Order: sequence, then C-alpha cells, then structure tokens
Amino acid sequence: MEIQNAHRVVVKVGTSTLTHKTGHINIRLMERLVKVLADLKNQGLELVLVTSGAIGVGVGKLGLPSRPSDIPGKQAAAAVGQCELMYLYDKYFSEYNHTVAQVLLTRYSLAKEDGEENVHNTFEALLRMGAIPVVNENDTVATDEIRFGDNDTLSAYVARFISADSLVLLTDIDGLYTANPALDPNATLVTEVTEVDDQLMETAGGAGSSLGTGGMVTKLQAARIATQAGTDMYIINGKNPEGLYDLLEGKQVGTHFAACAAMS
Repeated sequence: MEIQNAHRVVVKVGTSTLTHKTGHINIRLMERLVKVLADLKNQGLELVLVTSGAIGVGVGKLGLPSRPSDIPGKQAAAAVGQCELMYLYDKYFSEYNHTVAQVLLTRYSLAKEDGEENVHNTFEALLRMGAIPVVNENDTVATDEIRFGDNDTLSAYVARFISADSLVLLTDIDGLYTANPALDPNATLVTEVTEVDDQLMETAGGAGSSLGTGGMVTKLQAARIATQAGTDMYIINGKNPEGLYDLLEGKQVGTHFAACAAMS
C-alpha cells in the first residue's frame, strides 16, 4: 500500500533522537514530534507510538555518569525514566486534545496462552476509543530471557499485531546507506529495498549511540518482520519530525522497505 493511502501507522522514535548526549530529553524535538503526530491524528490517521528512551532518560534524571551495565541498574533507570517519558507525552499530547495510553510489553506477555490475542485486543480497543498507544519494552522487569532487546524489533511486532499499513522508524540518520556514512564519504542513500537478504544484512554497522541499544542491523531485522507481515517500513531522520508530512504525502523520504507482495 502506498503510504499516502495508509490508515494505521506505527511510528518508532529512538533514544538518540529523543535525548541529548547528556541523556536528558530533547524538549524542543519532542514537542515538534508530538505536534506533527497530533496533526496527523487530526487528519484521521490511527497512530501507535513506540518510544525508546526510558533508560537513557533515567540515567540523565538520576545524574548517573553513564548507562548502567548491570540488569538491576538498567531496570532502576528505566523505572525512573519511564515516569518522565509518559509525563511529557501526556502533557504535550493533551495540549492538542489527544489522549495517550501507556502500553509496556515483554516477550513473556506474548508467549503466554492467548498473549498475542490479548495484546491485539487491547490495541484495537484503544484505537477504537481514539487514544494514542505509547509503547515501550517493560525494561523495569524484563531480563535477557524475556526481552525483545530493542524497540526496532518491538515496533515491528506491534505493526504485525495490529496489521498496520506502515511502520516508520525515526532515527539519527537519513536512512539505509550503501556503507557506513560516518566512515565512508562515498556512501549513498538507498531509497528502495525490495528484499532484506543476507547480503544486505552484512552491510549494516554496529550499534548507534551509547544511550541506545539499536543499530542498522536491528532496523533491518525489523524490516524483515514487518514486510513479511505485509507492512511497508520506512527509515527517516527523526531530527526532522516534519519529514513525516512529506512521507505521508507520497514524497521520497529516507529508505522504503516494500511489503512482501504475497502479503500486501
């Protein structure tokens, strides 16, 4: 489906987009993002926001020198940061008369009997009521055994659960490149991907910022999950949230991963 015809869209925003290098929230960018999403909601779109940043924000709010490396430390930072994130989302969306709902997930919640169905039903009810679900991994209780591991993967599963038309990943670069643009000046932007094969996976670099958990590899893994479920996926630069307008008007922005033909 062409994105300008999309009705249900999942938007994922990463830690490096939401926060400054200090770990504290980038308030100006967050306000711009919420304004754009609220406006798109006013246009009739059903939106789900998958947000990273809880641990990073918690690190900043607690005044820690760096991201904790131990699980209890990460969980404590997430507990503090999640409160701050939801407070801000609720505050900013309320200014545009929109209601948000917090949804925290782990793999365990989906692995239980009827788990996926229950999650699906919750999302459907929230969207039917006009709320904007704000989703994050439940880092406060999740351990390695029950983690999604990154919110790129989580957003792809959410897109699959709700049969989203499109998934948009807001990140700190313009899209997928032929090589790491930070290391190779000849790297060029790939605007269209029809298949996420092993060769493409090998071109992806490592993790991004010290505050986040994702990198291009996790975005390509998310693309596999989403496109195989019949959902188009896009990677665009989150430093310009207004790019969502251009994208949803059918203009070329970032990298488009086409949904598998058999599923779309």
